Amino acid sequence: MWGNVSMAALDRLYFGREDAERDVTDGLLREGFLPTAAFRAALSGRKMLIIGRKGSGKSAICMRLLEDGAHAGGALLITPDDAAGDEIRRFELQGLAGDTAKSLIWRYVFAVHAARHLVAHARGAHGRREPDSVKALRRFLKQNDEEAAEAAGGAALPGGRLGDRLTQSARGLQTSLSLEAFGVRAAMDLVPAGSEGARAARQLELVEHGVARAFADLRCAQEHAPLVLLIDQLEQVWSAEADSNSMVVGLLLAAKHVAGAYGRALRCLLFLRSDIYDSLSFGEGDKFRGDEARIAWTEPALRELALTRAAASVGDALGGGPLDDTRLWQELFPPTVAGEPTPAYLFARSLPRPRDAIQFLNLCRDTAADNGHGRVQEADVLQATWQFSEWKLKDLVQEYLIAHPFLERLYPLFQNTGYTVTRGVLGNRLDEAAPTLRRLFPAYAESLDLTGVVDTLFAVGFLGVRRGNDVMYGGGGELPVQPHESEFHVHPCFREALGATSPVDLRRYEPGVVVSRMGSGNIGYAYAQGRTLGVREYELLELVTRSCRSVHGQVGRAVGLGHDVRDEIAEQVGRVLTDTADVRTRLRHNEYVDVVEHVLTVAGYFNTLAAQLLASGLDGASGSDGVAHRIDDEARRLRRLAGGASGSTSDAHV
Repeated sequence: MWGNVSMAALDRLYFGREDAERDVTDGLLREGFLPTAAFRAALSGRKMLIIGRKGSGKSAICMRLLEDGAHAGGALLITPDDAAGDEIRRFELQGLAGDTAKSLIWRYVFAVHAARHLVAHARGAHGRREPDSVKALRRFLKQNDEEAAEAAGGAALPGGRLGDRLTQSARGLQTSLSLEAFGVRAAMDLVPAGSEGARAARQLELVEHGVARAFADLRCAQEHAPLVLLIDQLEQVWSAEADSNSMVVGLLLAAKHVAGAYGRALRCLLFLRSDIYDSLSFGEGDKFRGDEARIAWTEPALRELALTRAAASVGDALGGGPLDDTRLWQELFPPTVAGEPTPAYLFARSLPRPRDAIQFLNLCRDTAADNGHGRVQEADVLQATWQFSEWKLKDLVQEYLIAHPFLERLYPLFQNTGYTVTRGVLGNRLDEAAPTLRRLFPAYAESLDLTGVVDTLFAVGFLGVRRGNDVMYGGGGELPVQPHESEFHVHPCFREALGATSPVDLRRYEPGVVVSRMGSGNIGYAYAQGRTLGVREYELLELVTRSCRSVHGQVGRAVGLGHDVRDEIAEQVGRVLTDTADVRTRLRHNEYVDVVEHVLTVAGYFNTLAAQLLASGLDGASGSDGVAHRIDDEARRLRRLAGGASGSTSDAHV
């Protein structure tokens, strides 16, 4: 019965689409939407800028607000296409700085959208005689060919794409709009001797005044929530060029202007990728700090999102009541993976954003189905981990292809080695690759030194920095890497694909003793060698055990080392201890064991371990120099004692 129930639940288990545009139509955005702090700030109007990484849920918030009834005052979506972006980037006005000029074209776009909304909204929502101000807007839209084919939706300007209309709009601002609807015969009469920029600004003020008057005559601010203009997908038309930055700055200035021009009747809500917003530098940037809402996801929030979506998809297929957190991670997923609680394992190995979590969870489910399992098993999750890591390594390149086109060329610096790297070791690796990088990307040569590479990899979330006992990963507005910080960790999301699954590139200890049972089966090792019970052999094994414990103690005291590095060293030393105990057992069972060879093997391994640890650069302030030197000291002591006189153990340990 359980098998049938679980198979039915697995068939229905689904965590939704990765992109909000499809998720709202055939996914789980409606039933599985998780109202976050950023969503509540956007809905209430407390914040104007919703900032987050790609895949963090910006568009999900936008789509949710756009749904019928989600926002009482109505919402209009503006998503610039390539033609619109090109038109805005190229827009200039004589006498005005680039940012200011581009703010005017954005203000005009907002005014036209608001005017079209009011013309359709006046009778339907307010049910009274159309005021003269609304009639004036209707005439203005018709005279300037700005009428909407579907005025109630407001999704597209006439003639198709926004870019097609912006070409004419930009030309009108640069020359002359038809303003007869507002009592002005010719735009040239507004500022007869003024510059092109001054004339455009004056024309725009008249249009905005006409829109504001219509809002006031309809009493929109008093009778219902404000109209919201949602501006999303700006990254589709952005590049790392000055005119693109000016386009975004102009948008910010225009959105800020809206609050003053229309009061509480209209507001703008901008959804911006954090890398774009953080790259901007303009004089009024400090005025937007209070308008920012940054999307940040924690493991508990992602866990709640996973449960919300899983429950919405599974419904009652499990039987025995609704799907809760315990049942999700006990019945549909394995309780643990690789010794970790499954949610901790999954969300630690994805970047902290919904898109990654959804992709990883769906991949685990699909892998289980492909393997014919009735529930997701540990083996399915482990199999999916490598595939997901491959995806994310490629996706990171695409996400930052415009801002950091050299990103993929940095991956070899971290392949097939430990995921912990120091500033010094990374600098040595980069020195070898730098000439090629600078030849391939001459425009980014200044960013390809050690400081620039570290800052870039931290900013995109590829590297984390060790701070105290924690590792902080970038990509979410964290404090940048400081000059004194020297230990970095590759994010767990990328380790499988890079072949960097252990903290330090340490050789695994492999037993190398020579063992064979005596042919007669009843002649003991000690008797065969003519000595009593092989006392020296047991003493040598005890010395190996004491050396391992000494190293363990040194590792435990090296608090400057990260716990994962200490665990890795302890694991290998533990393997030596286990092998030594096995040798001791074999001796007791009268097996021939070359104990001296075993001791020399351990000594050689300790030498290698110490050298690899020092070569990793985890020394000095991190405290591993003491561990490495202790391991090296123990190796020399074991080698000396293995070759010393029989029974000479007085100098082994004090």
